[in-house]
Amino acid sequence: MASATAPKVPVYSPNDLKSTTDDALVPYLSTLPQPYTFKQDHFKTNVRFVVGYSAVAIAGFTFYADRKLGWEATQSLWVIAAVASYFILNSLLTYWIWAVEASEVFRGKRKSGETISIRSSVKKHTPLYKLHVQYKSASGSVLEEKDIEAPFTAWFARDGTFHAEPLRRWLAKEIEVLRLAARETEKKTGGVASTVGVGEADSQGAKGAKKRR
Repeated sequence: MASATAPKVPVYSPNDLKSTTDDALVPYLSTLPQPYTFKQDHFKTNVRFVVGYSAVAIAGFTFYADRKLGWEATQSLWVIAAVASYFILNSLLTYWIWAVEASEVFRGKRKSGETISIRSSVKKHTPLYKLHVQYKSASGSVLEEKDIEAPFTAWFARDGTFHAEPLRRWLAKEIEVLRLAARETEKKTGGVASTVGVGEADSQGAKGAKKRR
């Protein structure tokens, strides 16, 4: 049963379905039981923000120069350099998004050094959610790499309500490290849920205890 705050999206919008599903990956992978918890790596996102905001700042500066200082001021070398820098940064931003991030929705690292990278995409004209998963050891060797896909209807109700548990069960079924984490969660929570994070299960247990009181 979905919670009162479960997100609801248009069922005929693949982009909304994908975005909502993508957003659900971070809290899941970040709340797995130790030693399987992944700490999200924000490096690529931070670079994108720095480059993007720098380009916006330069654009704002040149606009100010044009409005306040007049056309003559915009002919100076420093304004020309600022405009050139804007186009360079914009080109770099485009390259970074399409070639470096390349649809990556999660990159994380375990305390033991293993890393996981997940890239998502939606197949055209089909309601299928596709993931490319790469799991590496601390030394950088590939432990698991595969493409998996499933229909959005597996975790979205007919009215567009999102259900996280079926998504997590699917991920735990397809990805070995998440399967091991699900088993560990089940041990620690006494079977409250095999694929939810320990923190969530503890919260559920606490709520149950309050009700019993």
